[in-house]
Amino acid sequence: MELYVVKSGDTIHRIARRFSTPADDIIFANQLQNPNVLSVGQALIIPNTQTRSTVSRGDTLYSIARRHGVSLQRLLAANPEIANPNRIYPGQKIVIPADGRQMREIIVNGYVTDAADSTLNATLPYLTFLSPFSYRSDLFGNLTPTFSLNITLSAGQRTANLLTLTNLQEAGGFSSQIAHAILTDPAVQDKFLENAEALLGQGGWYGVNVDFEYIYQFDRESYNQFLRRLTERMHQLGCIVVTALAPKLSDSQQGLLYEAHDYAFHGQTVDYVVLMTYEWGYTYGPAMAVAPLDKVRQVLDYAAQVMPAGRILMGVPNYGYDWTLPFAQGTAARSLSNVEAAALAGQVGAAIQYDQTAQSPFFRYYGGDGRQHEVWFEDARSLRAKYALVNEYGLGGVSFWNLNNLFRTNFIVLESMFNVEKVL
Repeated sequence: MELYVVKSGDTIHRIARRFSTPADDIIFANQLQNPNVLSVGQALIIPNTQTRSTVSRGDTLYSIARRHGVSLQRLLAANPEIANPNRIYPGQKIVIPADGRQMREIIVNGYVTDAADSTLNATLPYLTFLSPFSYRSDLFGNLTPTFSLNITLSAGQRTANLLTLTNLQEAGGFSSQIAHAILTDPAVQDKFLENAEALLGQGGWYGVNVDFEYIYQFDRESYNQFLRRLTERMHQLGCIVVTALAPKLSDSQQGLLYEAHDYAFHGQTVDYVVLMTYEWGYTYGPAMAVAPLDKVRQVLDYAAQVMPAGRILMGVPNYGYDWTLPFAQGTAARSLSNVEAAALAGQVGAAIQYDQTAQSPFFRYYGGDGRQHEVWFEDARSLRAKYALVNEYGLGGVSFWNLNNLFRTNFIVLESMFNVEKVL
């Protein structure tokens, strides 16, 4: 695959001719809702047999080789026109030899709450684990499913299902009190574990994925001991344990979302840890990237110091937000898929910009009410930048929130950089 950024005057057919690729293939890969309307600054995936990388400012042949999992020698052999390896320039096209790529095999987890069979069928080949979200517990350890999807589809795709357990309350939102009851009341904890094991015994589950959030700070050690007990029991059953953790920068980070999440303990106890490295830009906050690369990197800098990097699954958002400006506390942004965001830019005639620090695309437009809007989302460029961190830090893989909407570009980029590990 190649990545192309739309320029003024481009049409889908001109781009197709430029890359000798059928226009229909480009339309399909990018899920273009209206192929006749492209936005300046829009990143497009060009699906062809030869992969080329466009040199960006600051790139070296070594950094390009490392990013694509190719030896420097193989890269030079595929680009004989480069007389001086130390002299490449922004905009230059570098051929990436497919036969020389040494792609890592990584773990890929995906959360989903409600998705059509067609969306799941297109997604499952790229997943190691599918985590239907979720079975919520009440104050007494009873478990109730909240998702609506056909998880039996995963069997034919060799994708392992994880039983996702949460402290969500029936009315919505995570409950500190439900977590407290499970973690500190022996009878409630026993009931919770018995119910989880009963569900596992019904078949179709490879392990559990624990997403307990907003735990009281004073329940931190109780949570640790609960995880120790849970992991021992799951391993005896031949099941794995995954936990989801808030994006911390230090062990002492304050706040109800962070204090009870002990990175070091999780890293040494469970099989994999999902770092929820998203929601810097969120529904009730000001307009900004959902997962700015500089912020994600700060979390990984800390996490990789206190837990094995190979157990870390970096969270990747599969959505964007549309904020109304100026931001006012208490107002809500509109959530939209990445495909919808790119289509919206075309509909309103907005040029898509790219923030180099956040490594994320965004655009502004005026709505029908005359008010300005700002939209941040993910595209092929931002995803490629995030996936490069997997190699840089030696992470175990990635985890998507959430896969209700198909974003085909995401999986094309993923597949161009990694092989997906299958455990079934």
